[in-house]
Amino acid sequence: MIDRPDRLALRLAPLALAAALLAASPAVAADGATTVAGVGGADAYRQEVEAWRQKRIAGLKREDGWLTLVGLFWLDEGENRFGSGAGNRVIFPAGTAPELAGSLERHGKEVTVKVAPGAAVTHDGKPVAELALKVDADGGPTVLALGSLRFYVIQRGDRLGVRVKDTKSPALASFRGIDAFALRPDWRVDARFEPYDPPKKIAIPNILGQVEDTPSPGAVVFSKDGSTFRLDALPGDDDGGLFLIFADATNGHETYGAGRFLSTPPPKGGRVAVDFNEAYNPPCAFTSYATCPLPPKQNRLAVRIEAGEKKYGSGTH
Repeated sequence: MIDRPDRLALRLAPLALAAALLAASPAVAADGATTVAGVGGADAYRQEVEAWRQKRIAGLKREDGWLTLVGLFWLDEGENRFGSGAGNRVIFPAGTAPELAGSLERHGKEVTVKVAPGAAVTHDGKPVAELALKVDADGGPTVLALGSLRFYVIQRGDRLGVRVKDTKSPALASFRGIDAFALRPDWRVDARFEPYDPPKKIAIPNILGQVEDTPSPGAVVFSKDGSTFRLDALPGDDDGGLFLIFADATNGHETYGAGRFLSTPPPKGGRVAVDFNEAYNPPCAFTSYATCPLPPKQNRLAVRIEAGEKKYGSGTH
């Protein structure tokens, strides 16, 4: 299980953008870059990318978005007390919860919450006294609420942790958007899709130092300024799109040091549109409590991709 940005807000954007580009009569240059012919076409393309960015920002500003993340605490075997008290294993922000709100009992991969008397913990709007919890690796965690807090259990390898979000977090309140490069139509490339049959396992590291062997459906291959580049892809959304984790020579300077993400529409006829103007920051660019995947070594490109999102603030990791 790896942290990805909220793909719900981004899910339809690549398909809408592809439709707009077709309507705008795109032309493919010799190096594989896509140019948008005509003034109307360029304007339509710019509007579609701007619409994608607005959806991206809206996703970040959601009450359960990454800007609300305020804590991550790894559980010990047995009892793990939670509340605002400093002596708890899971410490909630001051003023958001009782000093002791309850405990999380871990036995192997099973976790049960036991709520202290008077602590108004709920699930789906109903009061909770004791409840077995599902983790995120089970397809959707059991989300508990306490005032403005939302917390649930995540699994990373053999580790179980409690992720804490606050709908009134300072990061959400102070968010003013993300800087981005000027639109670069030449960084929308018409890539060749080379499927792996069967899918090939690739090693995806994360910021915790863990490595997960993840099936890759194939690679995208494109040319730019006389050089050829290759990126191993991961499965995207259920529509058959691709998810790319990549690094380039702007990382640590204009862009986030640990690389960026990119989602594509489904490949068609052995080709796929890869628009680096839609490259976006991983969750770890906004919070130190995410567990982001890092680009595999083969996805580290020796080229400056001056397109897409720039780094947010000073970054976190």
